[in-house]
Amino acid sequence: MDNIWAPWRYSYISMVDEGDDGCVFCKEDEFFIARTQLCSIRLNKFPYNNGHLLIMPNRHISDISELSQEEQLELLRIIILAKDVLKEALSPEGFNIGLNLGRVAGAGIDRHLHFHIVPRWNGDTNFMPILADTKVISQSLYELRDILKKRFSEKGLSTE
Repeated sequence: MDNIWAPWRYSYISMVDEGDDGCVFCKEDEFFIARTQLCSIRLNKFPYNNGHLLIMPNRHISDISELSQEEQLELLRIIILAKDVLKEALSPEGFNIGLNLGRVAGAGIDRHLHFHIVPRWNGDTNFMPILADTKVISQSLYELRDILKKRFSEKGLSTE
């Protein structure tokens, strides 16, 4: 069996998550995009692709079974809205939308439930990370944050 190494992921996977106070998702940071009463949107600090968003309940929970019906509906609504905003802003040709439930399933931060939305373009995968320990991201996270905040604000979401 061959292995493909992704060493840039280690700093993400090894981040400390100590409940609400230590959770990187429960703190406001420079990559916060928008929120509703029940959900938040932020840029992934370690993106697979430009525009990689994380959608999560505001409540610090770790399992999908813990979501209230209101949170379930709001998460799906926000996932769809975020996909539409990314389509308008970045014109991707497709998306990966998913959830890694538990560390063994790939959740780098497993104590705060979150969904990934990864815009995809034909030919966007390459071997730069494996051969040169380098990721090619076509846009600054700060520039993209400002663009997306404006677009989500136009859709009526709080960006503060």
